[in-house]
Amino acid sequence: MEFFQKAKAVRLRSHHDKYLIANEDEESVTQERNGSAGAAKWTVEIVPGSTNLIRLKSAYGKYLTASNKPFLLGATGKKVLQTNPSRLDSSLAWEPIRDSALVKLKTRYGHFLRGNGGLPPWRNSVTHDIPHRSATQEWILWHVDVVEILTDTSDHHQPPSPLHHSDSLDFAPGSPSRSNRFFRQESTDSVMIGSPPKSEGRVIYFHVADDDGEVEDDSVEVMSFTFKGNGVEELTTRLKEESNVEDVVVCTRSPLNGKLFPLRLQLPPNNADMTVVLVPKSSKIAEDFIK
Repeated sequence: MEFFQKAKAVRLRSHHDKYLIANEDEESVTQERNGSAGAAKWTVEIVPGSTNLIRLKSAYGKYLTASNKPFLLGATGKKVLQTNPSRLDSSLAWEPIRDSALVKLKTRYGHFLRGNGGLPPWRNSVTHDIPHRSATQEWILWHVDVVEILTDTSDHHQPPSPLHHSDSLDFAPGSPSRSNRFFRQESTDSVMIGSPPKSEGRVIYFHVADDDGEVEDDSVEVMSFTFKGNGVEELTTRLKEESNVEDVVVCTRSPLNGKLFPLRLQLPPNNADMTVVLVPKSSKIAEDFIK
């Protein structure tokens, strides 16, 4: 809770080094690399009568909300939205839980705010869920960048201001427009503390193929980890540990025809994130690779 105690406004950065963004539709939220946009700024409110619960208000004057709507049918994650309900209920409340220098944001029902990675439609999405895979445990961890310091602790307990109030939209005095375009422009907010650290290593997303080289349910939650090396051998060893599958060929898909081909040389430069497929050596498709 100490992350938010003296904060009037914050930016939240996910495990994927992307910021929690309030979309221009004033309903959905997502993750983006650009944290300088006004839509990355969230105003902090302490829930009255509580010492460990907060609400986060977007640049559009709406609250970060843990909804009951499933993100995808058949998947466990539920949508996180911006809402402005007439009654401020428990779906707007988040409990910050410190984890070393990071924080988890827990709903009143035991779920956690999660910035997703992987393939579309999961990539850059934000849900609330209980992560079961070890590979996604870090997706519920957030860096908190305090961008505006609270000068009077009573400010946290002021009643929420209406959407049309200029303070809640963070416009400079004399601003000629309240258009949504403002939130895609770079913020002149000089209170931002530092810039996001450079990512160490690359994120490897991986699937395990079946005997025919097919990947079951590409759209479902993808396993991943951060990898700091550049060699295929080193990556193969790490993938065996992560997947608990011993005899595999590490493959990628051709962007031209979607066919699998084995990785044999160095990985792509600049620590670019990768999606790979583990093909068991005992499978039919692996026979062509081993010849």
